[in-house]
Amino acid sequence: MQQRTLGPGLTVSAIGLGCMGMSEFYGARDDEESLTVLRRAADLGIDFLDTADMYGPHHNEELIGRFLAESRAKLKIATKFGIVRKHGEYARSINNSADYMRRACEASLKRLGAECIDLYYVHRVDREQPIEETMEGLATLKREGKINHIGLCEVSAETLRRAHAVHPVTAVQTEYSLWTRDVEAEILPTCRELRIGFVAYSPLGRGFLTGRFQAGASFEDGDFRANLPRFAPDNAAINAALVDIVRGIATGKGCTPAQVALAWLLGKGDDIVPIPGTKRIKYLEENAAAASITLSAQESAVLEQALSSLSVSGERYTAEGMKGVNA
Repeated sequence: MQQRTLGPGLTVSAIGLGCMGMSEFYGARDDEESLTVLRRAADLGIDFLDTADMYGPHHNEELIGRFLAESRAKLKIATKFGIVRKHGEYARSINNSADYMRRACEASLKRLGAECIDLYYVHRVDREQPIEETMEGLATLKREGKINHIGLCEVSAETLRRAHAVHPVTAVQTEYSLWTRDVEAEILPTCRELRIGFVAYSPLGRGFLTGRFQAGASFEDGDFRANLPRFAPDNAAINAALVDIVRGIATGKGCTPAQVALAWLLGKGDDIVPIPGTKRIKYLEENAAAASITLSAQESAVLEQALSSLSVSGERYTAEGMKGVNA
């Protein structure tokens, strides 16, 4: 597995592993199967695991903690704070206060069984609290040795600049894929100007770009995609045009649509690390293999032309899920 460097000094595998779906949002969970996936990921050289305290809530960090207790692999763990949820509820509030931040960090360390968090993100920014205050709190946690690197999720370019002026930001995590390219306007250029790494979540469009979902597709209980606007039948029918383009390139290249989508993203710059999530060995291995696939200039041109002529239909989240986005 190739390595890439995020910001000042955090070197990770070129493809990470998003662990959220092992706990919720994508149907039933199976801890033993998830632990098997985590072991296989380490075998494949994937050393960058992404979690958050609100996944479960708390279950995902506990699961990662179980894996860390048994693994001898040298892994980098990224986790997050800032989104507050109650068990069994999707509704959320945002809390970036210094007191909450400290309690959240210490609780995450305990669940992970770790002494220090490699990369600690603000999961969503509270528009009512100055980002400077949030960064000062994070800088204090770093001085105390509780975290090594600071990250921000779904922030605006203006907020990122203000945050970085207080303390260097190592990475920004935001959704980025063939059907979500908003970051190319301001966020990604700002990251590059400030030499901040970029972590792309949902690089496969929550599975839609793999071609596994069509208009009217059914989802198992507990799969939040059933309520996402882009997966609604009318929108999915329109968005299928993009998948057809990706599938055509994959067929000609002898790989899968998922690998084309990841290869496209990896080709956007060596400062980008996608973190596709899965709880299945088959898809983990497929995603990891994408690191060795390179799109030709012609294939990239076909994709870019298609993207410029096709429009994506539907928001990426419900209104509740969009809280704190681009803050």
